[in-house]
Amino acid sequence: MRILDMITFVALARHRHFGRAAEELHTTQPAISIRLAAMEEEFGCRLMHRTGRNFSLTPSGQRALEAFQSILSAYDGLKHELSDETRLAPKVVRIGAIDSVSSTWMTPFVEALHEAAPTLKIELTVEGTKSLVDGMNKGEFDVIFALDPAIGDNFRSFTSCVLQMTWAGSPKIINPDRTYSVDDLASLPIITFPKDTPPYRMIAPYFQDEQVLASKLTSSNSLYSIISLLIDGFGVGAIPSVTIKRELKTGLLHPIRVTKHFPAMPIIGTYQAITEKELIISVVEQARRSAALYCSTADPSMAWVD
Repeated sequence: MRILDMITFVALARHRHFGRAAEELHTTQPAISIRLAAMEEEFGCRLMHRTGRNFSLTPSGQRALEAFQSILSAYDGLKHELSDETRLAPKVVRIGAIDSVSSTWMTPFVEALHEAAPTLKIELTVEGTKSLVDGMNKGEFDVIFALDPAIGDNFRSFTSCVLQMTWAGSPKIINPDRTYSVDDLASLPIITFPKDTPPYRMIAPYFQDEQVLASKLTSSNSLYSIISLLIDGFGVGAIPSVTIKRELKTGLLHPIRVTKHFPAMPIIGTYQAITEKELIISVVEQARRSAALYCSTADPSMAWVD
């Protein structure tokens, strides 16, 4: 979902006419139709009814219109703030994020910042939580999105979104129709993040016996490497389900039915509140909107905003 798509929908809802909407947006009627069809496919429902000369919003379309108008109003406010050159010095925002963020809503977030302020330079670093928190404490980042907050008098933290964790594995080594107990999972090779990382801190108590877990553990500090190992059948792992939507849909991985569910994983944003306060706060507000918009289009059981 792009800002342009939202603008198109609002214009179409206002004019109730493809031709006039296309004229306002300096495009063609087929382009307007394609954008509307793509939005309806993404949301999985009809947003507009068109019968002859009758043109009306569906109830879902009315809800989408209200949400888009709110988002565009906030976007215009951000664009106005960030376009003021006096508020852009220095014109660099240093953002750090874990893999689970970079693979979900980070791209639309960065795109929204670029659209609002083309002169703003964004330095993006993808690292593990420990490196990001250490970097924040050393003054290397302005904003980070990790599993732990950075603690300090000059830092502020918030929950950007929550990702549901699910046990997953390849059909090469698991039976998708079987329900696994904790002991059943413990008998399988486990793939997770390295010891002393937040995901490992969530895994170890799940089994209540770290020695048993350690004997069957393969660790990696890369989400993408873990997914690859899971697909190849080297083990099972608890992983944010939204990050493996494609693999679950294609059957490369299957969710494991378990008797004990794995807790959800909050994504914590931390930002420094000393320099360039207005700029940083505007960036944080856009991050909140981008995360919320992503969650609104995702399966609500996989990702949400508290």
